[in-house]
Order: sequence, then structure tokens, then C-alpha cells
Amino acid sequence: MAPNKNDIGKPRSLPEATRRLLNIFQSDDHVLIYIAADPDSMGSALAFKRLLWRKVAGVTIATINEIKRPDNLTMVRLLQIPIKHISEVNQAAFSKRVIVDGQPRHGELFPDAPIDVVIDHHPTSDQRQATYEDIRPRYGATCSIMTEYLKGAGINVSERLATALIYGIRTDTDNFGRPALDEDIKAFHYLYSKANQSVLRKITFSEMRLSDLQLVHTALESYILRGRRIFAHMGEVISPDNLVQIADFFQRIAAIDTCVVSGQFEDKVVVIVRNVAARVDAGKMVQRAFGVLGPAGGHKSMARAELPLSALWDPAKPLDQEALGLQIRQRFQFPNDPQNNKTTPPAR
Repeated sequence: MAPNKNDIGKPRSLPEATRRLLNIFQSDDHVLIYIAADPDSMGSALAFKRLLWRKVAGVTIATINEIKRPDNLTMVRLLQIPIKHISEVNQAAFSKRVIVDGQPRHGELFPDAPIDVVIDHHPTSDQRQATYEDIRPRYGATCSIMTEYLKGAGINVSERLATALIYGIRTDTDNFGRPALDEDIKAFHYLYSKANQSVLRKITFSEMRLSDLQLVHTALESYILRGRRIFAHMGEVISPDNLVQIADFFQRIAAIDTCVVSGQFEDKVVVIVRNVAARVDAGKMVQRAFGVLGPAGGHKSMARAELPLSALWDPAKPLDQEALGLQIRQRFQFPNDPQNNKTTPPAR
């Protein structure tokens, strides 16, 4: 029996919840777990696989996206997460289908086929999406929910699984810098002593490949300072994740409160903003600067815009990356920005 929609997010008997979930599966089931791969979804999928160990005929984890971020790749490698791309899987061969840390309507690449189980912490609609749903929008991470299921089943969490779960919680709560519940904190404390801290540190700091050092060089050559704000236009990049890497890199500098990193990816312009300044709201700022041109917005501390290149640059003209970067920078308006606050060239 699936849980009532009105029960979503409310406290429940963990053994009862675990029992109801496990009753969905039979010993001859072959289970396919769909994820949009990131630390929270991978940790949750690994936990679900452990939950079904010796209870079903087999479990396969399939991602609908390509894993490109270095920290995610390091997580898969060091924790030996058995994951396949969906293109490598015969979906018709599975008798049960599960989505963790996502919902069917959250991505076009999720299957049209009926879903048996959805476990997630993102907001949901009123329409039922699976036979069994456990969706708790107040939770900071799906890994916290899966930790409760493991405890409810009386499973002793291994070092490998604890490391995956704790990294998922840390990532989705931004080290508890984003809204989280006591349940997220309890899950974190439960897992902390079981996790491999050395592996956790390696995953956390695996932000770049050797080839990405050229990105840092480009950023250091092109950045512009204005007070406690830093801007960098990276030109053409091979992935929007490159811009996220540089934004996070700049945010480590003590003198910087707000950083804006932009670049061209294929036929789009992507703008990434990170902010800790009290009087600046990154989401509102990005919406104000680019909302009329394309998808733009985010939170007070993190924001993003993805715009058609043609919205900022005349396709009939040869592309000038320096001029494009200037146009992007000029669209931003900051509170109490002095008129005489001139651009400061980077120190060499």
C-alpha cells in the first residue's frame, strides 16, 4: 500500500515505512534504479541497492545524464559505485523501476514507463507518479531519507556506503549552509563515524582534472575586480561545469564576496554567480540582468543564467569574446555601487 499524499514529510514509524517499501518487491524481481547522477542521487541509489540485497534477483543503477564533474567521477571510482548510462541498459528486461532523488516530471530523459517507487526530497505535484511515493520536500537530501530506511531495516551501514551517503548529504545541504532538518543532521551524525574520512576529503577536493589547469590560467589572465566583486569571462568552454569550477575557485578568496563567471557553451551564454554579500541577492540580480533574454534565477547565494548567444551578440558579426564579456558585466547592477568605482585590472 502506497503512503497517503497527506503523510508526505510527516514523521512515521521507520520499520513500518521500510516494510511497506520492501513489500513492493518480490524475490524474482530485476530492479532498475534511475538517477540524474550527482552525489545525493548516487548515494541514495547505492543505499537502495543495499536495501534490496538478497531480497530481489538483481539491481542495476542507471543514470540518465553523463557524469562529467571530476568530484562525481572520483566518487564513482573510489567508492566503486556500479553505475551504467541508460543507453547501455535494456529497460524492458526489468520488472520494477525506481527513481531516487528525482521524479518522472523532473527531466525529459526519465522514462515514460510506469514507475514503482519514487523517493525524493524535491517539491512534488498533486498527481501521483508511482505506486509507492515517499517525497519529503522539507529534507535537505534524499540520502537522509535513505539513511532512515536503512536504519529501519536494521542494516549495518558499511564504510563505503556511509561515505557515499554522507557526501550526498553534505553536497545537497551545501555543508548545512542550505535549509535542512534535524533529520538531516541526525543522519549525518549517524554516518560520520562510519565513513572513510580520507576518501571523503579526496572526493571533496577532486574539483579539477589536470587539463583544467588551463581554465585557472585563463581565469587569472582575464579576471576583473570591482571592490569585493570579481568578474571573469572565460570565452568558449567545453562544459558549463567549467564555469562552476572557476566560480567556486574565486569564492575561496577572502577579499571576494561576489563572483560572476561567464562563458560561451555551444550556442549559449552561461553565467554563474556565487555570493556571500549580505546586501546582494544573486538570484534576483541574475533575473534582473538576464530574465528577459532566457532562463535566469537562483538563490541569494547561488544563481545561473543560460541564454541564447544570439540574444547578446549579433550573429552577423564576428564573435568578440572580450566585448561579449564586457556586455555581460555591464548588465549587472549592485546596491550602493559608487559611480566612480572603476574596473581594477588584475595584478600580474
